[in-house]
Amino acid sequence: MAQCVQSVQELIPDSFVPCVAALCSDEAERLTRLNHLSFAELLKPFSRLTSEVHMRDPNNQLHIIKNLKIAVSNIVTQPPQPGAIGKLLNDVVSGSQPAEGLVANVITAGDYDLNISATTPWFESYRETFLQSMPASDHEFLNHYLACMLVASSGEAEPMEQFSKLSQEQHRIQHNNDYSYPKWFIPNTLKYYVLLHDVTSGDEQRAESIYEEMKQKYGTQGCYLLKINSRAPNRASDEQIPDPWSQYLQKNSIQNQESYEDGPCTMISRKNSDSNLLSLDGLDNEVKDQCGDPPNNTDGSDHAKSASSVHETKKASSGVIRGACLTLTDHDRIRQFIQEFTFRGLLPHIEKTIRQLNDQLISRKGLSRSLFSATKKWFSGSKVPEKSINELKNTSGLLYPPEAPELQIRKMADLCFLVQHYDLAYSCYHTAKKDFLNDQAMLYAAGALEMAAVSAFLQPGAPRPYPAHYMDTAIQTYRDICKNMVLAERCVLLSAEILKSQSKYSEAAALLIRLTSEDSDLRSALLLEQAAHCFINMKSPMVRKYAFHMILAGHRFSKAGQKKHALRCYCQAMQVYKGKGWSLAEDHINFTIGRQSYTLRQLDNAVSAFRHILINESKQSAAQQGAFLREYLYVYKNVNQLSPDGPLPQLPLPYINSSATRVFFGHDRRPADGEKQAATHISLDQEYDSESSQQWRELEEHVVAVANKGVIPSGFYPTQYCLNSYSDNSRFPLAVVEEPITVEVAFRNPLKVPLLLSDLSLLWKFQPKDASGKDIEKVKERVTGEPEMIGTEVISEFLINSEESKVARLKLFPHHIGELHIMGVVYNLGTIQGSVTVDGIGVLPGCHTGKHSLSMSVRGRQDLEIQGPRLNNTKEEKTSVKYGPDRRLDPIITEEMPLLEVFFIHFPTGLLCGEIRKAYVEFVNVSKCPLTGLKVVSKRPEFFTFGGNTAALTPLSPSTSENCSAYKTVVTASPSLGTAFVSTASSVDFGTGTGQQLEAIPVPLPDSVLLPGASIQLPMWLRGPDEEGVHEINFLFYYESVKKQPKKRHRILRHTAVICTSRSLNVRATVCRSNSLEDEEGRGGNMLVFVDVENTNTSEAGVKEFHMVQVSSSSKHWQLHKSVNISENKDAKLASREKGKFCFKAVRCKQKEGGIQSSEKYTFADIIFGNEQIISSASPCADFFYRSLSSELKKTQDQLSTYPEKHTAEGAVRLIEKCSEVDLSIVILWKAFVVEDNKQLILEGQHHVVLRTVGKEAFSHSKKQEPPEMELLKFFRPENTTVSTRPSVEQLSNLIKTSLHYPESFHHPFHQKSLCLVPVTLLLSNCSKADVDVIVDLRHKTTSPEALETHGSFTWLGQTQYKLQLKSQETHSLQLKACFVHTGVYNLGTPRVFAKLSDQVTVFETSQQNSMPALIIINNV
Repeated sequence: MAQCVQSVQELIPDSFVPCVAALCSDEAERLTRLNHLSFAELLKPFSRLTSEVHMRDPNNQLHIIKNLKIAVSNIVTQPPQPGAIGKLLNDVVSGSQPAEGLVANVITAGDYDLNISATTPWFESYRETFLQSMPASDHEFLNHYLACMLVASSGEAEPMEQFSKLSQEQHRIQHNNDYSYPKWFIPNTLKYYVLLHDVTSGDEQRAESIYEEMKQKYGTQGCYLLKINSRAPNRASDEQIPDPWSQYLQKNSIQNQESYEDGPCTMISRKNSDSNLLSLDGLDNEVKDQCGDPPNNTDGSDHAKSASSVHETKKASSGVIRGACLTLTDHDRIRQFIQEFTFRGLLPHIEKTIRQLNDQLISRKGLSRSLFSATKKWFSGSKVPEKSINELKNTSGLLYPPEAPELQIRKMADLCFLVQHYDLAYSCYHTAKKDFLNDQAMLYAAGALEMAAVSAFLQPGAPRPYPAHYMDTAIQTYRDICKNMVLAERCVLLSAEILKSQSKYSEAAALLIRLTSEDSDLRSALLLEQAAHCFINMKSPMVRKYAFHMILAGHRFSKAGQKKHALRCYCQAMQVYKGKGWSLAEDHINFTIGRQSYTLRQLDNAVSAFRHILINESKQSAAQQGAFLREYLYVYKNVNQLSPDGPLPQLPLPYINSSATRVFFGHDRRPADGEKQAATHISLDQEYDSESSQQWRELEEHVVAVANKGVIPSGFYPTQYCLNSYSDNSRFPLAVVEEPITVEVAFRNPLKVPLLLSDLSLLWKFQPKDASGKDIEKVKERVTGEPEMIGTEVISEFLINSEESKVARLKLFPHHIGELHIMGVVYNLGTIQGSVTVDGIGVLPGCHTGKHSLSMSVRGRQDLEIQGPRLNNTKEEKTSVKYGPDRRLDPIITEEMPLLEVFFIHFPTGLLCGEIRKAYVEFVNVSKCPLTGLKVVSKRPEFFTFGGNTAALTPLSPSTSENCSAYKTVVTASPSLGTAFVSTASSVDFGTGTGQQLEAIPVPLPDSVLLPGASIQLPMWLRGPDEEGVHEINFLFYYESVKKQPKKRHRILRHTAVICTSRSLNVRATVCRSNSLEDEEGRGGNMLVFVDVENTNTSEAGVKEFHMVQVSSSSKHWQLHKSVNISENKDAKLASREKGKFCFKAVRCKQKEGGIQSSEKYTFADIIFGNEQIISSASPCADFFYRSLSSELKKTQDQLSTYPEKHTAEGAVRLIEKCSEVDLSIVILWKAFVVEDNKQLILEGQHHVVLRTVGKEAFSHSKKQEPPEMELLKFFRPENTTVSTRPSVEQLSNLIKTSLHYPESFHHPFHQKSLCLVPVTLLLSNCSKADVDVIVDLRHKTTSPEALETHGSFTWLGQTQYKLQLKSQETHSLQLKACFVHTGVYNLGTPRVFAKLSDQVTVFETSQQNSMPALIIINNV
């Protein structure tokens, strides 16, 4: 149970006090009414004695009574009606509420931290009122009157006569059979005569004389002169007299109030509350509800009356000052009067009565058992104990006459109990209990058991333990046998307090719960609440039991009409259930809290509770959720109606995922129009991809650097058209005036019922600025009718189905520069008509289940609050949790900028690998500003070209691609077969002079400017990438405004082209040195180029066959000279999976006369297989050649820069390596014949092969490398090995080129001459550009047995070693002689050739002889 102001040792004596009746004359009542008090009320604050009282018990032992209190009340001749008592108790409870600002106890139990009110003053008030309003009954005497005060005024004509009348009236009420109420303790009631004297208006001498007369007649012990009203009621006093009555009369009954107006003749007031509880001042302001009203009476009018809010009569006297005529001296006189009455009158009377009863008891004990039984029968003539047990076990089964000896024992016990003589009381109760049980008088026995248990507990020194089983028996008897719930409740209240004082909370809780029943909701609610407090106050608190019983208590409070208490109970229980996953329980509690708060007009609390039901992940059925939602909307509507001009409320539904909010700046993309396809740019429909966004960023950085002469400006920031949770939102984004801003808001409906949002739009704040950036007006809010600054799009209806996530795209149209802040969204929240049926739950008053309720909607807002990224840079940020800003919703509106749109015409989606196709690009300026500086950049520059820098190099635009070539062609008269046509071109003409990977290609606009509204079409050649598959190729168009803007210098437009390529040709080529050492001009260094072409197309895309049209070469140093193996098939056709092999002779380019050849000049040589020459040095052939070459050029330039030609070992190696380098590119041009829709198309294309090294095979596109297999990890210490600078065998073999000239067969007559001598010429050619020392050694013999078997042995004659020096690229011949002794086949390739650079020490052997055998046949003639 909760803590109480009084301990149980104080509570019980205060609940059972001697009762004294008061009977006043009209005049005496009038005197007290001057103070707005009745006589009984006048005495109430002074009814507790301030000092100890002594009396003697029957054994003449002195007994001390502490804190004795008496209860004086007007005589009421009618017993109180149960309905009136119930109403009084209801009012007492509703009038006592928790004080505002009361600090609650924080109880920590396990995971729970609960704020619980430690005290329950409403329960204490209820208990006090309940105990004092119990009607007097025949089986006990505790609240029977012991004495009667007869009060007359000194101002009456005949006071003594008046006393006689009052005495007769009292006698008539007590002894006349017409009056069964009130009850009197003993027939001989003490009468005490009180003379009231009004000091201000009365005659004091007369009063004294009357008092003397009274003393003579009634004795000094039986009368008293009480002087009151020492000051006039209308005189304003300087001193503030305290008002001790307010705390008692706050809880007065209806009857007492009525007695003010109806006068003393209707003396029906009952005993008043007289607990010395704390003053409950200030409650008047809290109690603003009549709990007796029907629940739907929510007019909210001011009911600030007294605490008992049903005191209708109090209206007349509210604001009345009680005790206005009394001074502090009068207070002391009243206090003295009570002392005198108790000391002189009441206590001696009680002492005498106890003695008399005790004497009877002793004499009874002395009787024999048989005689006693006879006496008993004689005394109790009206009882028939022989009745059956079943009949006896009810309240009316057995009645004792007033003189019955058992009742005398009970009387004595009650008297002893009232004067705190608990030892004697216990023994008497115990004795009476046995007698009653023997007689099966169950009501009497239960009463005796109850008081015996209480007496045993209150005995000083606690000689025996508290007999709880007595109480249990008493409660069971009252409830089950006697059917008297009032007495059972008293038992429970007393016993629970006693058990609580012994910390037996579990037993107390069980006791309290046992008495909850359907007959009284208020009692059940209070007892359940106390049981809940028992559970939480246990040694190990039972938190969930506490919460459960609080819910039960709240439910019963609600049924009893105690809405505030019900709400409080639910709120306290909510602390336990909240956030523990008990969602259905939470929903029930929140729903009830919402309902009760609404009834109490606490609309904000109601809204909050309903909001909780909706925003938690609800497990309710759809119908239940629909009901919750409608209740919420109904309550919200009422809140809004109270303050229609207030700020828009925050709505809980639907959920908004703020971090998923995306902001897009710009117009929506146009759809494709026939052959016209708009640039993809960027839109909200595209998913974010970090890899591609990084690529776009790099492209933009590159093109900005190019536009700013290679330096990225300090203020550069990558353009972001779409802001999301992945983008960098730390800066204020820039939006352009007159271009829409689209905000994508991610909604989610957590309910199983659909939500309908209507009139959905963005909420914003705008600060207009002028061109210089100064504020020009006040901040504009989003209000209807202000579209001149910012236009706002409104979505009229937006439906989100049950448990659906859906995005809404809302637009703003800025018409002025300034700072915009997007705050959130504003909308009407409602449900669809007929979406769900109301099931199992009542709707609120006025919320009918017709169409209106289901389509009800409320206007509100939700803010978009986006948390920025967690900061993690500095040490402080790492050690604490800090978040950066996210400014995606705060764009700065800048001045007008040009806006480019790009359209692609005839743009293919599928190509063959290497296929050339011509398309057109249309550039349109759709803004009001001219644009300039248009450039395009791509990661795949080899994919497209706009043609060369000069018109001469760019072919005219053909009309269609079926019959005209995309190439520049020339018809030739067939010259000598397979001879090359030579032309030159510079890479500078094609914009690839730098050899960089990324090229920012300027788009050739006329005058470099595109005016507002203007459009231009330009041709664009495309080449299918060499790898088959799907390719995404990113184009980034960059442009600037003619008028420079400080904030936004440039704009970009993105396009992603998706091309699917099919396999076409696979080209392999090798180059090797020609064995013929001299060309036409006698210079060494001819090459043979072998080209293998394979048709790898498997009839995809309807390709029938490929025709090799032309093979061209491009190099700074080499050129194709002629075709070596011209076959009869001049067209060189390749059907599916066929291979063709070509061989060409390559020669060095002729040096230009009069100066060094430009390093950027390339020589193109075309060898054609038909009668049309494609000019390979013009667009687009040369463009694509240069673009494919640019990456290779970059590599070679890097290598050259890392190998300076120093005279070191590395330098020597480099010189030797250069001997084997060729630098020759082959371009294979082809046509493919395709059948499509019964039409034959001719596709064209080109493949490139870059030959770098002699003898090394090169491919038209690099093979994909297989990922290496996983190997076991090896742990070893790496040895410090120096990298050998020796050149490889292949490199050495190319340093000196050797060739043997000899007859293939030689005829010799061996029978004439046994030795055959054959002349052999050894040609040595220096391939390097440095001087080389050469040693030729002829002493070499083949030692391997295989060589001996294959080739017979022979001998070189003459000089066996030659030393000579060859100048740069010099050729030298040595005349040798070989000697043979047998016929046969011999290998002459045995000379060993050693070479070293003239200025180097190291000698390298060139193992030339292993490369090719030089076989000679010796025949005998």
